[in-house]
Amino acid sequence: MIRVLLVHDEGLLRSALAALLERELDLYALAVPTEEAGRAARKLQPQVCVVDPEGPGATGLAAAATVSACCGAYPGCALLVLVSAGRPGLLKRAYDADAQGYVNKDAQPHRLADAIRVLAGGERYIDDSLALSFMDATRAPLTERELSVLSLAAEGLTVAEIARGLHLTAGTVRNYMAAITRKTGARNRVDAIRISQGAGWL
Repeated sequence: MIRVLLVHDEGLLRSALAALLERELDLYALAVPTEEAGRAARKLQPQVCVVDPEGPGATGLAAAATVSACCGAYPGCALLVLVSAGRPGLLKRAYDADAQGYVNKDAQPHRLADAIRVLAGGERYIDDSLALSFMDATRAPLTERELSVLSLAAEGLTVAEIARGLHLTAGTVRNYMAAITRKTGARNRVDAIRISQGAGWL
């Protein structure tokens, strides 16, 4: 029996995914919200942790990071993320969080169970439909510093506040914002935030 920890912050979707896995005779799934992931992992000692990093209640890959930390406590535990195609930034960040499996949210239901079995067997799993997004993920348009500036801008901070927070001059922050706007093909700062969030870079 493969022990699976399923982490999702939307109750309805969490229940639906759990019901899907319960139909598999070789899988045992415990479904919990992110805040209960640590406690659940200690109790279950899962072989595979499944998480939706796009779900509500978590910024970016906070949920995946939480579950990844839980997985780190158990050498045989692998992290599997549910992602949408067309979000290369999110795929890269999931990869950086040491995810070993990637399943497209639009895939057929049996793909999730198949991926869990593959990861439990010690191998990696990447949904074929995510191949193009993975290729795009290698071409990150923004540097880490530019992402830091844009993240603060997305929180509503002014140029002066961003400059203070990152120990930069206001002029340097404006230069970063100009570069960000150019690299993302945006019309302005708000558009750059929208584009970057849509692609999963932010």
